[in-house]
Amino acid sequence: MTAHNDALEAQITHWRRWLLLRPAIRGSDVEELESHLRDLVAELRANGLDADEAFLVAVKRMGNLDAVSREFAREHSERLWKQLVVTTSSDDAPSRNELRESIVVIALAVAAAAAIKLPELFGYPHIGSGDGLVDEGGIYFPNLSFFVLPFLVGYFAWKRQLDRAGCLQLALAFAAAALAINVLPFTPAGYTQTLAGLHLPIALWLVVGIAYAGGRWRDGSGRMDFVRFSGELFIYYVLMALGGGVLTGFTAASFAAIGTDVEWFALQWMLPCGAMGAIIIGAWLVEAKQSVIENMAPVLTRLFTPLFTAVLLALLATMVWTGSGIDMEREVLIGFDLLLAVVLGLLLYSVSARAAHAPPDAFDALQLLLVVCALVVDGVALTAIAGRISEFGLSPNRVAALGENLVLLVNLAWSAWLYARFLGGRGTFAALERWQMAYLPVYAVWAAFVVVAFPPLFGFM
Repeated sequence: MTAHNDALEAQITHWRRWLLLRPAIRGSDVEELESHLRDLVAELRANGLDADEAFLVAVKRMGNLDAVSREFAREHSERLWKQLVVTTSSDDAPSRNELRESIVVIALAVAAAAAIKLPELFGYPHIGSGDGLVDEGGIYFPNLSFFVLPFLVGYFAWKRQLDRAGCLQLALAFAAAALAINVLPFTPAGYTQTLAGLHLPIALWLVVGIAYAGGRWRDGSGRMDFVRFSGELFIYYVLMALGGGVLTGFTAASFAAIGTDVEWFALQWMLPCGAMGAIIIGAWLVEAKQSVIENMAPVLTRLFTPLFTAVLLALLATMVWTGSGIDMEREVLIGFDLLLAVVLGLLLYSVSARAAHAPPDAFDALQLLLVVCALVVDGVALTAIAGRISEFGLSPNRVAALGENLVLLVNLAWSAWLYARFLGGRGTFAALERWQMAYLPVYAVWAAFVVVAFPPLFGFM
């Protein structure tokens, strides 16, 4: 009996946590709903149902929780606006923990903003000077990750209260990456240095995920939470970047109106420092108010999925109609890889935002169509890359493009298969979730391979 009660309490706790994420429902509302749920469960168990059956029936009788959330939102819509403010305690005064976290976050954001200016102390050209990002020493572009990601990892290590061993492992990962990118004898602004600079943030983002998960990285739910966090941080960062761009333009125009040129200040201080600090602030906002943004991100996913599907269909139709292949210039390859990465991002975030137990619907069919279109485009790109390698031989860019498209091809192909099985009633959506979460480290491993192995393989050219 005790085991049954423990299992029931675990189910109710999970249900309660889910409900607390709804932005329009307060803690007192949850307590009222939980009391009603427990009464129903007790009544059903008295009628002979076991704990699991009673819980499922009681939840079903209470109705769809999304509908409950929408009903509360209609009745208390002002709560949604209040939740955009980072004061959450009942008396509208921030708690001591919130104040301490605010101080830590602001300090880390200032540190990240200052870090981007440190190379100037060692004689490197200031960022925003025209060639600061691609200077001969290559200090800014290859090391861009180290100006902000260590501070982001530090925030999560502090917030998740990671032990000393865990913090040491994260620090060693960054130290090894810093040595690889700065000690290897790259040709300045050469192919392998550019590839390493592009792939290093991808590899180190996995380290951020490990810190974010706080000991739950091996658990699929921990990785899924990190996927949600990444999507939500992207949304926040874009919004802050738009606001920062307006602020910078307004500052420059206002001072120009009185005959003072402050463009140098905007380019050398406001933009680079703001770009670094905003990542830390954005992560803090996601942590503090993720229940609000979680309602925005799935909407954006549903908006852009049909749009990207239409673009890919139009692209494939045009290729068939004109008989044109894909141009294999580096910029074109990067563009196609970014397009496929966006498709993958839409797939990942739709998976993370979808209830695994819900039956398939029209949006799932549209998602499968998007994946299939991306799979075909990836196949065309791979054919073109292979032809280019056959004609002109191996180069760092071509091999990197080949590897990245193969990594994407494997994920898209198996995702399409699992999605098709789910839509056909022969598989579960949980299988697709497990596949995506298990595949996440592959991207970081490939990125790390490009950073570490490509330079010696191609003579540091």
